[in-house]
Amino acid sequence: MPLRYPCGSASHTLARRSFLGSMAAGASTVVGGLGVFANPGISAALNADQKRIVVFNMHGGLSQLESWDPKPGAETGGPFLAIPTSVPGIQICELLPKTAQQMHHLALIRGVNTSENDHGKGRYMMLTGRKQNPGLQFPEIGAVAARTLTPDDSPIPGHIVITPGGSGGRGNDSAWLGPRFSSVQLGNGNPPPNLARPESLSVDSDKSRQDFRRTVNDRFLNRRRTAVTEAFTYSFDQAEKLMSRKDVFDVTRESAADTERYGMNDLGRHCLLARRLLENGVSFVQVSHSNYDTHNENFNFHIEQLGEFDAAFSTFVADLADRGMLESTLVVVLSEFGRTPTINRYYGRDHWSKAWSVCMAGCRAPRGAAFGATNDKGTEVVENQVDHGNLFHTYLQAVGVDSTGSVMVDGREMPLADPASGPIEGLLT
Repeated sequence: MPLRYPCGSASHTLARRSFLGSMAAGASTVVGGLGVFANPGISAALNADQKRIVVFNMHGGLSQLESWDPKPGAETGGPFLAIPTSVPGIQICELLPKTAQQMHHLALIRGVNTSENDHGKGRYMMLTGRKQNPGLQFPEIGAVAARTLTPDDSPIPGHIVITPGGSGGRGNDSAWLGPRFSSVQLGNGNPPPNLARPESLSVDSDKSRQDFRRTVNDRFLNRRRTAVTEAFTYSFDQAEKLMSRKDVFDVTRESAADTERYGMNDLGRHCLLARRLLENGVSFVQVSHSNYDTHNENFNFHIEQLGEFDAAFSTFVADLADRGMLESTLVVVLSEFGRTPTINRYYGRDHWSKAWSVCMAGCRAPRGAAFGATNDKGTEVVENQVDHGNLFHTYLQAVGVDSTGSVMVDGREMPLADPASGPIEGLLT
């Protein structure tokens, strides 16, 4: 089944058809060409309609009871109170007071049941919408977003992952979509390495070198064009374009006032960088915050970690709303699972995937909503249960991508999302 984009915007009816297939994975043909972008009117419409996704990945397992679904007074509830939000009748944990003020922009999904308590498997399910299959890898949401949302002439990669620590590089997260759509990882928020032209190489010499490379490549491709050679050529061309836009990754260009508003810590800086990337046309950004695997001292840890998150996330959402970007940007806060309602002897909570929460905002997500419910102890879902497959479909539908569509890979139709699942209709406006 071919891809269909129900929203009918210029970016979906035109830009999406101009994509190259997955090169290294052997996607078969070019579907359209770059000439359509030469029309200034069309280019302006594409920029206005461009949809984006940003995922906050709370590594380790954020406690739903200390965030989106508190149970104060219950034996499982822990020491924290629930506080009112900007939406009457919806309360969240007191550790998120600034986020509570942004509730009118958010949608809480309180009935998630993924039934997988392993970190690696849970993470895989939440980012791909599928269970792990020993014989087949599936692309993560960032790769699918890059494939379906990024204009083909974009000088900036469509799939960016901002990680605390690390040295950057490319991720292995695009599966059969091919390396073109794998993540560019910004280790500790630093820009991709080697973006600057060596001082020993003049502008003219560099231009001559690139012209010679293109001539040789074209001559070779005319005789021995393969998916691998296409991907190799594309990587050089994109690197050259990226060097001309390296300022996009320079978060120090943001004002001191903005830096202070987001928080003088890594997460604050990473969220400000994420906003900057989205404003410059990146289709998908993942911001990581860790480590929420609180088997010990769950409550003290969440005080510290959610203090950072509350300031940065609430500022990020408010900024997107103030700049008119929430209509075109889907925001998701997820983890690989939640934490147990039972409090262990180390004042910790263990892994719990049967009843936990995800937060969404923007695009087709309803504003100021709480969908699904758990019982009074938080031990099971009692209303509107959903899983990883439903969520993955919903993310794509929220940005106008037909999640029941497919892409052609080596002559085979590969579904973008699990065909046995479907979107959460109550979460799409």
